[in-house]
Amino acid sequence: MARQGLASRLYAGEANVNIIGRRKLWFTIAAVLVLISIGSIAIRGFHLGIEFAGGTSFSVPATNGSTTYTQDEVSDAVERAIQSVDPNAEVVSSQTLGSTGGGGDTYTVRASTLTAAQAEQAKTALVTDLGLDASKVSDDQVSAAWGGQVTRQALLGLIIFLIVVMIYLVIRFEWRMAAAAVSSLLLDLIITAGVYSLVGFEVTPSTVVGFLTILGYSLYDVVVVFDKVQENTRGITASSIRTYNEAANLAVNQTLMRSINTGLVALLPVGGLLFIGAGLLGAGTLKDLGLVLFVGMGFGVLASIMFAAPLLTAFKDREPKIKAHTARVLARRASAKSGDVARGERVGRQSNMAESDEAPAMAASAPRPGARPAAKRNNSPNRGPNNRPGGKRR
Repeated sequence: MARQGLASRLYAGEANVNIIGRRKLWFTIAAVLVLISIGSIAIRGFHLGIEFAGGTSFSVPATNGSTTYTQDEVSDAVERAIQSVDPNAEVVSSQTLGSTGGGGDTYTVRASTLTAAQAEQAKTALVTDLGLDASKVSDDQVSAAWGGQVTRQALLGLIIFLIVVMIYLVIRFEWRMAAAAVSSLLLDLIITAGVYSLVGFEVTPSTVVGFLTILGYSLYDVVVVFDKVQENTRGITASSIRTYNEAANLAVNQTLMRSINTGLVALLPVGGLLFIGAGLLGAGTLKDLGLVLFVGMGFGVLASIMFAAPLLTAFKDREPKIKAHTARVLARRASAKSGDVARGERVGRQSNMAESDEAPAMAASAPRPGARPAAKRNNSPNRGPNNRPGGKRR
């Protein structure tokens, strides 16, 4: 039978990838990523959007009918307009909202906080500078208090979610699985936040929605893996066939392709949202949501396989019952191996002895050179002196 390919063995759960056995490597990689993420958050911080930092935003059409402006040109015009009313004001960021009903793009330019009167004067100067219709230019003032309220509500929702998840996992599995699952979830959130800080995208309400979305997705994949681990390890201490770590590694291999397929199916539309919608089409409002979902979902799959399950086995190795079972299995294997070796040596000695005893016999029975063949003896009772049947002479 031809040897199956890697893909076939992965689908059948027979690839035997040693994931649990390399858990120190995965823990080291996770620690490095966490340090990089925390370092980026501490040094670079987050680029807060207007909803969280406060400020004044201007929505400006890209064309006035005869002239089409680029995003940089509109941003420079807004900066000139706001500095005409407040020399210390500055443009913080700008992005493209995509095509409007009139067929052109609309730019949103975020600036420093202005009073209502200053915003109206800046709007008038902007309309005059670009020759735009005043009805198509709008300004909006947002207080940082609203963003702070959203942040507090999001953190409260996160804490409640983690508490509910812990209770569910303890009831459904056990506290060690609950601790490993929540640790994997927190790792996913920290690394996603670190990537967001490194890239420098604005933190908007869409970003918060994306973070809350990846919570449930990451938890789902961990529960799938742990359910198979529980199935493989049920009553494992009553047998001496495999250790807990080996049974957990088998469970990870059996769910590996399911996790990969689920992750790919989820990442395809999110990748289209991020790379095509925000990258190629220039829909800037999609990139903050797309980046959070893409990084969070992708790393959530990896964390459920290479972090949650290995962390669970590290917890279980400290349990006295599992520790004693592992020692018993390993001792039995060592005993069986030493017995096989001793049996092989004994068989070898018996074989050598047989060969040494047989050699003299063969030498004694071998005819001398030139000797005539010995006559065959006939021990039949019915043969006489002349070797004739009946024993009578003629």
